This record gives sequence, C-alpha cells and structure tokens, in this order.
Amino acid sequence: MASLAGSSISMQPRQTLATSRVSGLKLVSFVNRGRSSLSFRLRPDRLRISCAAKPETVDKVCEIVRKQLALPSDKAVTGESKFAELGADSLDTVEIVMGLEEEFGITVEEDNAQSISTVHDAAELIDKLCGEKSA
Repeated sequence: MASLAGSSISMQPRQTLATSRVSGLKLVSFVNRGRSSLSFRLRPDRLRISCAAKPETVDKVCEIVRKQLALPSDKAVTGESKFAELGADSLDTVEIVMGLEEEFGITVEEDNAQSISTVHDAAELIDKLCGEKSA
C-alpha cells in the first residue's frame, strides 16, 4: 500500500544522474505487511528519505534516552530528536547504546554505533538487528 499527500513528484534524468522535483509533498509512505518501510518528508528546503522503524521501538528508545540523559518530562523526545541537541556528549551516547543493547538483547558493533545520531537512527538499527537475530 502506498499513500501520498501532496500534489506532484517528477523525476527527470540529467546525464547519468536522476534529479527529482517535489512540489506540495508532505509525506509519502510505503507499507509492507502492516509496517511502514519507507517514508519521505518535505521540510523547508530539504527532502528527507528514511526507512521507518516500528513505532513501539521508537517509543522505547525515547524512554531509554530520556532516562539516560535525565531529561525532564516536559522535554520533547521524538524520533527526530538528535542526541547532541538533547545534550548528550560522546560518553552519554555510548551509555545510551549500552542501555539499548541491554534492553533489546542485541550487540551493536562500533561501526553501527558511530552512525547513530537520532532516536530514529537507533530504532531503525535495533529493528534491523532484532530481525537478523530472529532470522
């Protein structure tokens, strides 16, 4: 199932590269077996494309990040939240990853840990590692 909220998307090849023009696009999601697997979001002057993690994984990561950073309950923590913007330094980020490993029963390799900068990045990685673990 695919859903589109917007007016148009056009792709135009230019030499060997394809460029895209998006007008009036707010959100496009492609759903596979009840899970959103790809989404597009338009923000002022930029288009963000990402694979979506399960909402329950994002929620759990938000809880762990909030606890690890001792954030007040009125501080918003969402999938888009960047660890650095929440006040996390490199040691905090390592401790967050360790908390995620413990909570989800996974092991995050150093290469993967370094690529995590947002709650959503962490949730996507967790879903991927949990899927590999159960396969």
